[in-house]
Amino acid sequence: MVFYSKEICVLGHGPKTASKLQGSTPHDQLLIQTSDSFSGLLLFTIGFLVFMVACVKDWEFQSFFAKGCVFLHISMAVWRFYFGRKLEDLAHDWPRHAVGDIALATSWLFFLVYLWREKYD
Repeated sequence: MVFYSKEICVLGHGPKTASKLQGSTPHDQLLIQTSDSFSGLLLFTIGFLVFMVACVKDWEFQSFFAKGCVFLHISMAVWRFYFGRKLEDLAHDWPRHAVGDIALATSWLFFLVYLWREKYD
């Protein structure tokens, strides 16, 4: 993600929007690259956290974690609906991203249903 940020941006948003999102001055480009680096670090940390939670055998804690993830993904979808669509450069992408957030929340809901079924069977 960090090494091919321009190509990924073109793939996700198209060439016209990608050129706008890359920044027009060297200072803007440095800020965007720093932000991308922190985003990559955040994704690694979240993946490591999910891996650690997967190793925990406490069903109550996993249920609590899954509920938090559902809340997080629904919050992101709501944020994209209210604020993401107002950015003119990203306005055409928000429905796809919001559907992705809702799909991720649904996957965590399926996990909660599985935990509930295992608990009460």
